[in-house]
Amino acid sequence: MLTESLQILQEAYSGYWQFLIKEISQPNWGNYFYWLLSISLFFFMMETLRPWRSEQAKFRKDFWLDAFYMFFNFFLFSLIIYHAASELIVTWFQELLGTVGLTNLVAIEISSWAVWIQLLALFIVRDFIHWNVHRLLHRVPWLWEFHKVHHSVEQMGFAAHLRYHWMENIIYKILEYLPLALIGFGINEFIIVHIITIIIGHFNHSNLRIPLGPFKYIFNNPQMHIWHHARKLPHKHRYGMNFGLSLSIWDYLFFTAYIPHSGKDITLGFHDMKEFPKTFWGHMIHGFKKKKNDLPKSR
Repeated sequence: MLTESLQILQEAYSGYWQFLIKEISQPNWGNYFYWLLSISLFFFMMETLRPWRSEQAKFRKDFWLDAFYMFFNFFLFSLIIYHAASELIVTWFQELLGTVGLTNLVAIEISSWAVWIQLLALFIVRDFIHWNVHRLLHRVPWLWEFHKVHHSVEQMGFAAHLRYHWMENIIYKILEYLPLALIGFGINEFIIVHIITIIIGHFNHSNLRIPLGPFKYIFNNPQMHIWHHARKLPHKHRYGMNFGLSLSIWDYLFFTAYIPHSGKDITLGFHDMKEFPKTFWGHMIHGFKKKKNDLPKSR
């Protein structure tokens, strides 16, 4: 068992390292590294040309920290631990199921559907799962401590999208794995869904105002999401509001939507911002120290 596990870890590290080198050295249409870079440059130019908050600096507070987070959470973290650990955990999980006679988790087989329908189903189901996980991050005290890293943003911009604690990668993936496995997702075109979610996520956090008309009830947007980062929360939403990642429809359906006005100049963060770590390394270890519970309602 130990030898097999070490082999899985070794192959995972080696495989991901080769993948990362290929991503950087061989640009192509399926290259996620350059998609992330291109999307980020596009939103940076848009924020420079048509900023919603014109008084905000082009390189806003903590811009470079957030830029580093983009590449850390999507590439470096996977290289350091996530990819290898996830390969090992999935293998253990499958072996555990095998001991009770389960070799296939698929409850709904969708591989025969048209690819675009599979992608649409993945996008919707995955976003609903993430909406629920996001609510947990605000309601469960120890999860909120990790999620505080994302809410430590004081000036909003596209790069704030990917400032989050590395534990969130693990929490989201663990909680989405089983539901997606039951639906039988197994197509190679997942990169399309990832790219779409990155575009919407960058847009949600951007310093832009682009009216969506009636589509604001379907897709998340900066004027909605900025209220999710508000430091002062209304009593009716003491654990937070506007939890949608890509889709806003979940918040309207389940009455967690809240947009009292434009929110252009509201104060962001949480009540003990002054005590919160300011450095990347401080963020990385935050959440593992014992302290008094501090739910979002205490902001």
